[in-house]
Amino acid sequence: MFKALAASTLLLSLAACATPMDGGGQAARSETISLAVGPCFGFCPVYSLSVAPDGAVRFEGERHTTVVGLKEKTVAPGAYQAVARSLAPWRPASGTTAQTECEQLASDLPTYTVVWTDAAGEMTTLNHDGGCMSETNSRLKAALQAIPGQLGVEPWLERPANDPNTR
Repeated sequence: MFKALAASTLLLSLAACATPMDGGGQAARSETISLAVGPCFGFCPVYSLSVAPDGAVRFEGERHTTVVGLKEKTVAPGAYQAVARSLAPWRPASGTTAQTECEQLASDLPTYTVVWTDAAGEMTTLNHDGGCMSETNSRLKAALQAIPGQLGVEPWLERPANDPNTR
């Protein structure tokens, strides 16, 4: 009797640790997605942001942004899912770092770094040069540039009125 109870307890404990699956058979994502946008030769916004599955958004403007410093907000979890879906075609294998390939390169455009960090802290990284010219890279760049709008932080990127580089 004691062995049966112990075995049942062990099985229930293991089931509680199992990774849930979504309807497509994929492991449900519980990872934070971060985006860092680097400088260009000019006055491009330089910032980083992250979004968690619960909708927690952290934004940090570095320069050429309305918000300089840290700002946080909460969005609907569907916004996280939309970002995850939009980046899925370019997500490298878990735990790896990848660089997009360039067929043609225009210099002096922003760089993008996307990091998926899972609950255990394992990071998966994609580095992209905004000057990489190809049909695939153009779609990736459009997906990256859409993220601030998906998360409702686009107004924080606008160049401030007191920026001396505003024309």
